Amino acid sequence: MIWQISVAIIAAAFAVLVVFLVKTLQAAEKSLDKTTQTLQEIQKTVDELSYEVKQVVRQANSITEDVEHKMKQLDPVLESVKNVGDVLNEVTLAAKQVSSSLIGRVKKTAHKPKSTAGPEQGTNEEHPIDRSMHTYGSAYDGPANSKPDPGWMKWVDIASGVWQKYRS
Repeated sequence: MIWQISVAIIAAAFAVLVVFLVKTLQAAEKSLDKTTQTLQEIQKTVDELSYEVKQVVRQANSITEDVEHKMKQLDPVLESVKNVGDVLNEVTLAAKQVSSSLIGRVKKTAHKPKSTAGPEQGTNEEHPIDRSMHTYGSAYDGPANSKPDPGWMKWVDIASGVWQKYRS
């Protein structure tokens, strides 16, 4: 009889164990169902996002191609602007050289002694270049700078002449 009681207790314990295992397995099944549902939603969201990302990448590629095309169209314009800048730089340099050589030559003629004998002896009018040089001299030379022309002016005239011959 002990055997029968032992077997009955073991059978009851096994039945209780099965009941608890069934409840645990049902809870695990519910959890797995929720996980499956969540994964399906995530997959759907990823599919939607991947479509949108592909569209954004296509638009970015299109914009990049458009910008590259427009930059290629602007390259000749920018090159022309650069060339105009170079030309203006050369023109400015040439104008500076011409003006400095002209001022040097006018200064040389202004410092030459005037002849007292001549047809202009009775007139009080000055030559227009003399008047402008007189004005230039009074404005920039002053009494302290009444020294003869420095030697560097000759070199400027020579350089200006060489530059003009080079440009011709």
